[in-house]
Amino acid sequence: MTDPQAPGPGRRSYLEGVRVAAPIGVAALVFGLSFGVLARAAGMGRVAPVVMSVTTFAGSAQFAAVLLNLRYGPIGLSAATTFKGPWWRRALSAQLIVDESWAISQRDDGRLDRYLLVGAGLLLLVCWTIGTAVGAFAGDLVADPESLGLDAAFPALFLALLWPQVRERSRLLAALGGAAIALALMPFTGPGIPIVAASLACLVGARRPA
Repeated sequence: MTDPQAPGPGRRSYLEGVRVAAPIGVAALVFGLSFGVLARAAGMGRVAPVVMSVTTFAGSAQFAAVLLNLRYGPIGLSAATTFKGPWWRRALSAQLIVDESWAISQRDDGRLDRYLLVGAGLLLLVCWTIGTAVGAFAGDLVADPESLGLDAAFPALFLALLWPQVRERSRLLAALGGAAIALALMPFTGPGIPIVAASLACLVGARRPA
């Protein structure tokens, strides 16, 4: 006999997404603080950076405003069949797709777990927005995160997220191909273009049979 008070499978998956993303949430909070401080110093004021974090929610891509966000094209296509329901629910869920939530929600069969994605995305959105608000409104009262070495937190977390995704030969080849393209383009193109080109190559490689 099942317990009527026990959370259903969907709710458990949402909470699992929150649990898995918790360590990244701490880094997002600190990195958001850094973004708030930099945005304020760049003349964006206090409110605009917070609004941008809520509506754009693209982490490192916000530092380059638009160009780096192009990489979410391939990511969005890979998640397009994951969300169900009316258009407004799909639009709200899609807002939670960032690199970290997308990586966390990957399943062994190559599809995404939408519950993990939403749970992880919600936690990261809250942490990122709170960090931005603290940086924008109270940045003068806290130390520069880069002076504490915390600017290395996100690259380290990206590597940790990448490792489980490249255990299959086809995915490893796609990742190495994307990295090679990005490195080759960096000396000759503007910021963001190598990442966009690499993400497109990885998407094509991931869809090819092993």
